[in-house]
Amino acid sequence: MEPVEQIIDLITVVGVFAFAISGALTAMEKKLDLFGVFIIAFATAVGGGSLRDVIIANRSVFWLTEPIYTYVIIGGTFFSILFRKKLGYLRTTLSLFDTVGLALYTIIGVKIGIQNDLSGVSCIALGTITGAFGGVIRDILVNDVPMIFQKEIYATISIFGGSLYFVLNHYGITGTKIELLAIFTIIILRSLVVHFEIKLPTIYSKN
Repeated sequence: MEPVEQIIDLITVVGVFAFAISGALTAMEKKLDLFGVFIIAFATAVGGGSLRDVIIANRSVFWLTEPIYTYVIIGGTFFSILFRKKLGYLRTTLSLFDTVGLALYTIIGVKIGIQNDLSGVSCIALGTITGAFGGVIRDILVNDVPMIFQKEIYATISIFGGSLYFVLNHYGITGTKIELLAIFTIIILRSLVVHFEIKLPTIYSKN
């Protein structure tokens, strides 16, 4: 296996685990049964990546060809169930794992776009789809308005982090350190947004 593919696989595994925990915590907050918790965790973990792989021609959906991702989701689900009391404040913990998943998946989406010789805009869009749409599917399944369709800054940070990684790569600045820079940029920005409750302007007047 090529080093680049190994890095992609590693980032994907960590992202799947983080999003599985995010989905499981959301499901437990909604008081779903064990099967419901697993389904929400699974949809959150593979939703964005699956949509990405369907969009790209001649690419297999990643979790169908690599069973390890299903095992990782199962592990993330049971980790969430077993340690839900130790995870502390559910909403804060959910935000943390959702942020980690967003960062990892965004960069992996842009990276796959670059590998497929897509344009800059397409690569960044692919990164945003990969990073954000698992959460969209999760929120729809639990009957919430998806986070990226509300005032909270979410997809915008994915776009920024994906753009940073693409521009650096475009100018020949590559390597694991650059990937980590883009990943931690997304994590830090998203954490600041949540902590300070920064929101995008609304077009609706308050009644």
